[in-house]
Amino acid sequence: MARTEQSGVSFVHVEKVYAKGQKPAVDDFTFEVKPGEFLVLVGPSGCGKSTTLRMVAGLELPTSGRILIGGRDVTTLPPKDRDIAMVFQNYALYPHMTVRENMSFALRLRHVPKDEIARRVDEAAKTLGLTSYLDRLPKALSGGQRQRVAVGRAIVREPAVFLFDEPLSNLDAKMRVEMRAEIVRLHHALGATMIYVTHDQTEAMTMGDRIVVMEGGRIQQAAPPLEVYDHPANKFVASFIGTPPMNLLPPGVLDLGCTVGVRPEHLRICPVEGDGAPEGALLAHVDIVEPLGAETLVHAILDGRNTPIVARAPGSTPVRHGDALALVPDMEKAVKFD
Repeated sequence: MARTEQSGVSFVHVEKVYAKGQKPAVDDFTFEVKPGEFLVLVGPSGCGKSTTLRMVAGLELPTSGRILIGGRDVTTLPPKDRDIAMVFQNYALYPHMTVRENMSFALRLRHVPKDEIARRVDEAAKTLGLTSYLDRLPKALSGGQRQRVAVGRAIVREPAVFLFDEPLSNLDAKMRVEMRAEIVRLHHALGATMIYVTHDQTEAMTMGDRIVVMEGGRIQQAAPPLEVYDHPANKFVASFIGTPPMNLLPPGVLDLGCTVGVRPEHLRICPVEGDGAPEGALLAHVDIVEPLGAETLVHAILDGRNTPIVARAPGSTPVRHGDALALVPDMEKAVKFD
């Protein structure tokens, strides 16, 4: 498959307000998406991520600010003039058209020559494993196959920018993992600029070159996934990224005078023998144990504080509800929030 032309996307103080007097859905969003980058916008429902994507697509107009694609101001241009292709959550396939007809529809509207349409559709179908399904109707396809058709319909347009709006949320867990890998492989093959919206931080961590964590219409942090994971910019990011999220221990628990964030895997579990405990340990009692096979999540309550804390332990760790534990945090990997 031919590599698509790369174009960056620039947001310049973009704001979206739906009604006068309301809080902005997107507030002073300023950011540069690099040409060829896979950028993920992630955050909880209502954080403004889908609104941001829809403004790139031209489905929403900013209240103020500018959006540029490849250096060209597209803020007020209609979607058809933006050189973008969008993949939606609900597939949006025409039920009366075959897979081939669905994939080629936009090209036929643009009067692309028939042999060029055939070439693009065949290439996209081969890339996505759809060659044997080209003559089927959408109702004869599984959910994952329908989503591949929606992706193929975007590919054949050879746009400068691909936009994905929570495209995997209707799939089961196994199919989500498979499609996640497929979209990443597609990015490697095309080298195109892709902006992907999701509320699933696992998708964000595993797919993005960089991720933008949003809340309240604002950027909370923008960085490569592991940087966001290891060095969250604030308590919101720390509590949102990670499964389970970072433990936020209130001032006084570690005698540092500020909130301290500790990832569950950075807590070492020690048994409490007699009245002894390792230096720097936090004493707790086990509340819930979640055995996951290779690892076990131990949910505990800190003694005397009623503060919940989660530790990630090897799957063979012998702990039960009510057990007394000493939890030793790795302070070199802890994050201080003042």
